Amino acid sequence: MRRRLARALFALAGILILGPALAQAASDDRIVFPASVRQGAMVIGKVPAGSRVEYTGRTLRVTGYGSVVLGIGRDAEGLAEVAVTRPDGSRETARIAIAPRDWPIERVSGVPPKTVDPPPAIAERIRREQARVTAARTRDDDRADFAQRFAWPVEGRISGRFGNQRVYNGKPGSAHSGMDIAVAGGTPVKAPAAGVVTFADADLYLTGGTVLLDHGHGVSSNFLHLSRIDVRPGDRVEQGQVIGAVGATGRATGPHLHWGMNWFDVRIDPLLVLERSR
Repeated sequence: MRRRLARALFALAGILILGPALAQAASDDRIVFPASVRQGAMVIGKVPAGSRVEYTGRTLRVTGYGSVVLGIGRDAEGLAEVAVTRPDGSRETARIAIAPRDWPIERVSGVPPKTVDPPPAIAERIRREQARVTAARTRDDDRADFAQRFAWPVEGRISGRFGNQRVYNGKPGSAHSGMDIAVAGGTPVKAPAAGVVTFADADLYLTGGTVLLDHGHGVSSNFLHLSRIDVRPGDRVEQGQVIGAVGATGRATGPHLHWGMNWFDVRIDPLLVLERSR
């Protein structure tokens, strides 16, 4: 009787000790993504560490603890399908419903005409400059700075929203690629999250003073129309560090900060990233 009781107590002790570890092991096998997101969202999911994750033909980088990130484009619709192959070879597809948004028209007047309809030589310059920016967005560093809570780079009124259709001087243009924040010229611009500077140029034709900050796994921020740049490519910056100052350089009608975000070549909405961080 005493032996049976001792064995029972030993078994119970084993359950109490191993229980949390078993629960953790079980949870590590889960694949977790949001059921639905809005157009322009940055999506962070959880998969078993060591999994292979594919989305839109791209193999996604997975952190050592199983986090992955992807971007939903402005015009994406239907379902985002993320294919996950666990380390044991089992496969599962996460399906994320994409909620549509309304995209109002924003009319911008007083823009210098040569920036709306540039002559051939200027158009070629713009093409070369944008190719440099695009190349900087191809980085896929193994850093998870994207996972921290993002903060506003400046505090001010939103004067232009991501995704809205732009009309410049009465001529239709492309959809707005970021969020404009109206603040006084010279206002310090702070890094919304940590990262590495991958591009810095004070004199791009359309965007003026321009800085790209890479947050890892293809997620990057861009800051346009700067009057001053305080960082150089290769610099590691921490959240809250000043990277430059607000200006009105390039195609701008007044001082403001344009803050855009990308997941590789997919533009995402900084405002949604801020909402996610609250």
